[in-house]
Amino acid sequence: MSKPHAVIIGVGDGLSASVARALAPTYALTLCARTPDKLNDLAAGTGGRTVALDATDPAGMARLFEDLPGPLRVAVYNPSARVRGPIAELDPETVRRAIEITAFGAFLMGQQAARRMLAQDSDETGTRGTILFTGASAGVKGFPLSASFAMGKFAQRGLAESMSRELHSKGVHVAWVNIDGAIRNPGRSEPADNPDSMLDPDAIAQAYLGLIAQHRSTWSHELSLRPWVERF
Repeated sequence: MSKPHAVIIGVGDGLSASVARALAPTYALTLCARTPDKLNDLAAGTGGRTVALDATDPAGMARLFEDLPGPLRVAVYNPSARVRGPIAELDPETVRRAIEITAFGAFLMGQQAARRMLAQDSDETGTRGTILFTGASAGVKGFPLSASFAMGKFAQRGLAESMSRELHSKGVHVAWVNIDGAIRNPGRSEPADNPDSMLDPDAIAQAYLGLIAQHRSTWSHELSLRPWVERF
């Protein structure tokens, strides 16, 4: 019996790689990135296939979901972009591109995943599929010098909530995950005197699995994750 399918958009060597490894035992994976050659080791370790994708390209996103092996049970959107600087000095075109990556790409993925899931039968739990968006603190509060990121993440959060209210009753689980802190991705370390002050990507991935496994009588549309030492 073939595995159900999961697609991850915006895969790198950090959180999305942890999510891929967590999903691999249960799902056949499609791993998407602008430069998929960097994913060769991850694909080999998870049995996933790689696809080159610009997440802001409507035609490319549509082709991806049309070509996916079915049934599609999980779709995860990770990409985001930010432009730091005083609001009076930001380049409008650079800000536009950042918002396209964070928000418009999320819409494109959400739309295509919803179409695919709504057209397929439910699994044994009565669920057609789960769509997850990787959010951030900036989707809850805007920080200074970070207008583009706040705009993108607030839009992404609103998209996820709107989709959840529309799709939950149709058997599609949608949730936005607020990653409220820095992630301990490769190349980043935390102070020796402040252990676990950064989020462990493997632990975040387990939280994603928890959302996917939620019974439909208790579906969450939003989950906040923050280090245990966080004070705000």
